[in-house]
Amino acid sequence: MPEDYNKTLNLPQTAFPMRAGLAQKEPEQLKKWEEQDFWSALMRHNEGKPLFVLHDGPPYANGDIHLGTAMNKILKDFIMRYKNMSGFKAPYVPGWDTHGLPIERKAIDKVGLDRRSGDPVEFRRHCRDFALSHVATMTEQFKRLGVLGDWKNPYRTLNPAFEARQIEVFGEMALKGYIYKGLKPVYWCPHDETALAEAEIEYAEDPCDSVYVKFEVTDDKGKLFSLGAQPGKTYFVIWTTTTWTLPGNVAICLGPDFDYALVRAGDAYYVVALALAEKAMQAGGVQDFEVIGTIPGAELEGLVAKHPFLDRQSLVIVGNHVTLESGTGCVHTAPGHGVEDFQVCQNYPQLPVVVPVDAKGRLTKEAGQFEGLTTTQANKAIREYLAQTGALFATEHITHQYPHCWRCKNPVLFRATEQWFCSVNDIKEKTFEAIHGVDWLPEWGEERITGMVRDRSDWCISRQRLWGVPIPIFYCKDCGKELITRESIDAVAALFRKEGADAWWRYSAEEILPEGTACTCGGHHFTKEQDVMDVWFDSGVTHAAVLATRPDLHWPADIYLEGNDQYRGWFQSSLLTSIAWKGVAPYKMVITHGMVLDGEGHAMHKSLGNGVDPLDVAKKFGADVLRLWVASSDYQGDVRFSDGILKQLSEVYRKIRNTARYILGNTSDFDPKKDAVAFGDLLPIDKWAVWRLDELQKTVIAAYENYEFHTIFHAVHNFCVVDMSNFYLDVLKDRLYVEKTDSVARRAAQTVIHRVLDSLTRLVAPILVFTAEEIWKYLPHDKEQESVLYAGMPSLSGESFDDAFISRWERIHVIRDDVKKALELSRSAHEIGGSLEAEVTLYSTGELFDFLQSVRDELPAAFIVSGVHLEKEGKGAFQGEVDGLSVTVSHAHGQKCERCWVYSDTVGQSEKHPTLCSRCAGIVE
Repeated sequence: MPEDYNKTLNLPQTAFPMRAGLAQKEPEQLKKWEEQDFWSALMRHNEGKPLFVLHDGPPYANGDIHLGTAMNKILKDFIMRYKNMSGFKAPYVPGWDTHGLPIERKAIDKVGLDRRSGDPVEFRRHCRDFALSHVATMTEQFKRLGVLGDWKNPYRTLNPAFEARQIEVFGEMALKGYIYKGLKPVYWCPHDETALAEAEIEYAEDPCDSVYVKFEVTDDKGKLFSLGAQPGKTYFVIWTTTTWTLPGNVAICLGPDFDYALVRAGDAYYVVALALAEKAMQAGGVQDFEVIGTIPGAELEGLVAKHPFLDRQSLVIVGNHVTLESGTGCVHTAPGHGVEDFQVCQNYPQLPVVVPVDAKGRLTKEAGQFEGLTTTQANKAIREYLAQTGALFATEHITHQYPHCWRCKNPVLFRATEQWFCSVNDIKEKTFEAIHGVDWLPEWGEERITGMVRDRSDWCISRQRLWGVPIPIFYCKDCGKELITRESIDAVAALFRKEGADAWWRYSAEEILPEGTACTCGGHHFTKEQDVMDVWFDSGVTHAAVLATRPDLHWPADIYLEGNDQYRGWFQSSLLTSIAWKGVAPYKMVITHGMVLDGEGHAMHKSLGNGVDPLDVAKKFGADVLRLWVASSDYQGDVRFSDGILKQLSEVYRKIRNTARYILGNTSDFDPKKDAVAFGDLLPIDKWAVWRLDELQKTVIAAYENYEFHTIFHAVHNFCVVDMSNFYLDVLKDRLYVEKTDSVARRAAQTVIHRVLDSLTRLVAPILVFTAEEIWKYLPHDKEQESVLYAGMPSLSGESFDDAFISRWERIHVIRDDVKKALELSRSAHEIGGSLEAEVTLYSTGELFDFLQSVRDELPAAFIVSGVHLEKEGKGAFQGEVDGLSVTVSHAHGQKCERCWVYSDTVGQSEKHPTLCSRCAGIVE
């Protein structure tokens, strides 16, 4: 009976499954981590190592996570896992922004409450319950993505200790003089009835009817009528896109250095900028006109015109903000509705600040006959009235960029109200110095945040809401003066630390303030400020409330990492509060990532129907594939996401997994402690593989250090496919399957591939968190290295590889590529089947022939053929890319060995094993 030689082969054996089944296995791994309290165990394992702190920017606790928040948390997880594997103790404390308008609005919608009536403490309880329910939901969602952290002890801005610390930081800033109350135009959302910060504004295309309006000159100060203009028929023509602001007009602003034309058209006279005169007349449909005189803008200062529909004068003033880009060069100026208007009017104390719009966006009695209209209604009504009275010179329908509330998406107003501000001007120079001392990735981040701070003079920090941390200021009932002292701040902070910010609404001012508190006027009775702080102030002091208070963290943070929209948001609010509080930046490095786009490059929004739930991706592909998507992306720019991209990445994942499975199958009988072969006893090709692994490790570690995760993705994929699967592991099959089980040659191969998989698993552990742990279970390791995270990043081999060695193998690869092409042609011509059916003859001369002679023992295995012949004379049938080399492929001589499939003249020489070659016959004896 013929012998079954298959039983004598070392065929792969492993229980490691080919199919990943990530959607089913990942939750099981999460459950084990939970039962083991793995996070705490990891922190204990790294106790005593240098501390590395990445401070988590708090997402709003008002909804489910989306792809953008998933990418953000996964990027952070890459960093923290790597740091915990590379000599640091790197605690990750997740956080949540739990106050503010988004949560308040959703709580109102859900419960049906009205913040204006009823018990404010009860209203706040519903807001708190809503926020905490979403903290719980989002926690589970982030954990499902494999994000590791101190989920049992996160920070939340509604925690009493946090609120107390926030009061203390506010107090420090106020006592240093950086906090003040003032009347200024601020962004105002009439839908939500609150002031907004710049970070809460987004711009959108807005169609509108712009108007050119005539303001009749009543006092020309001898400047216009002397040029031929006539009283009662002479007008300044202004242009505005916000018709509803005309009731707030108190002035017309000119550019002091521009020339202004006095234009005669029929029996009317118009004053406009000379450079814009023709365009303005065209807008008004005026064909026949004449410039009868010009005069510098500075000389028109002090002229008086009358308001077109209110009993009010409009003073002609000058300002350097006036441009000639559009309009007429005569700027409608309403200090109650514009920052530049407000600022220029500060130079004219006689001008009042008129704010004829209320908190709901309706015009007040100061708007005269238009009282009660919304701003949208007023636009039409005022325009129609101007047309009826002859004050409307022209109208144009345009589309322009207009500010909208980034929460409710409705247009906002500029509205002058009394608000609390933080002075940015007072700390601007210190802020610039701090910015310069921070590492910014990408580098252009430094320029972006510098520009944003430069353009900002103050920060409106008061909000007209209930769900937030109150501004801890008291007012004397007798004289109205504000009270903010060290003692009052300490009293509020102590109360909040004990009972939370609800206490502000639970107790009277006298119950909160220390006994005996008195105003400078002698008064002892006080009221409390009703506004709360901007939520950007809440998140902006997390560095003080979290980093500076938790013993497992340190201040300042090593890294902040958020989306590139946070230059105007969290990066800036954190920086400003830190400079005002301590005089230095709260972070050493800032990293930003782009936004997530769909496969067509469009922004993802639920309203567009192209949003993707990351948990759905985890259910379909597995969280590790989602994490691989993050790693594959050059996150510093915007990142595309689609089903097609995920399918491609699934193939990449499969390549990595198959590499692991192949190695596990071929090292099942290998104990590295007993069977490992010394480097000196490795074959040259094995040493090449060790060199390639060293190069991979250098690339990957450098990429982790530089936060270039896409480099890791490409390096690992290339290593698994090109270096391993397509070459080394393919070449090794003969040695692993055929050689004697405990032979040095086979053990040498196992030594190397075990090292490859051990190192590869550690290298990808921060990215493929579930798969790495799964592989690690099948690898032999010490008991104290139960998790791959405990094992740490791999070390280099410590061996040196000279240029000659590297060059030799690079040259073999190039020659192999030509041979593979020649083999493929022979296979297509049905001259051979598998490559072992072939033997190749290489034709070359000179130095190339000498090189081939020097490596000829490596070539049959490298080419996976049964024989290689070298010839100096003649020319082969195939000419490839290598100069001076040609190749001929022929069917191998001899017979096919039944066991190793190599063709050999020695098959049949063994009487006992007549179907085997001499090598295999010797092995099976």
